[in-house]
Amino acid sequence: MEIVLATTNPGKIAEVNSLFKDSGISILSINDAKVPALEVEETGDTFAENAELKARAFAVATGLPVLADDSGLEVTALGNQPGVKSARWVSGSDTDRNTALLEKLSTIKDRSARFKTVICYLENADAEPHFFVGTVSGTINTVASGKTGFGYDPIFIPDGHTQTFAELGMDVKNKLSHRAQAFTQAATFLNKRQN
Repeated sequence: MEIVLATTNPGKIAEVNSLFKDSGISILSINDAKVPALEVEETGDTFAENAELKARAFAVATGLPVLADDSGLEVTALGNQPGVKSARWVSGSDTDRNTALLEKLSTIKDRSARFKTVICYLENADAEPHFFVGTVSGTINTVASGKTGFGYDPIFIPDGHTQTFAELGMDVKNKLSHRAQAFTQAATFLNKRQN
């Protein structure tokens, strides 16, 4: 079985393929599916809505089953912002967004937050969606720290740890992460459908 992953990120494709190894399921990039890159506008109010928007667009373009995800950071004291707008909450770079978030929280004691991923699986463009959710709770550090990862990784400390995701490194992050949790659920669901 072949499934298109709605991303152009080669690291994400490799990560998801490792979850599906020995399953008989092959994860394809849009390059493998021989379709041009799609820019899907994320107009949804929730992670699930945005994931489904991407999944439907890719299912229409490829004619194949699709997995699509939407992820973001929810900060309790900011009413769960930046949320679905995490990547575009502040214009500029990841560093600009981290700096802006640290400034907003500079006088706030409650620094609790969570990363959330919602994955949408569509068997075809007209199919009912299946959703898988992963979350990891933690706190926002007072300074950015660490060199690995991307996005808000340099300021997010997962519960049970004293270092940011960017300090812990990709191996640890991939075991704890919201994305790994959600894709593992999707892999379990799809492996059962295969058998």
